[in-house]
Amino acid sequence: MLSHRTNDEPGDAEALALAALAETLTDERRARRFLDLTGLDADELRARAGERRLLAALLAFLEAHEPDLVEVAQAIGSKPEMLVNARAELDR
Repeated sequence: MLSHRTNDEPGDAEALALAALAETLTDERRARRFLDLTGLDADELRARAGERRLLAALLAFLEAHEPDLVEVAQAIGSKPEMLVNARAELDR
């Protein structure tokens, strides 16, 4: 049986950020803007998707445009402030 994890447990920030990344990539406009701003291409993004720095950058990207932050948070069943907190944790 899987246990419910709290935000204080290791890996939660990464899991939340990975969900946000997956959701970001489902929207072509948002995905293109993220790739353009980071200078990454699709292959590099796939290779680095689990890196804390990249995940923090994705969450910072969402934070920079509140409508995207809210939309992605809702789509993954989270709250915007949880994504903001996850970015802060990943930046540590």
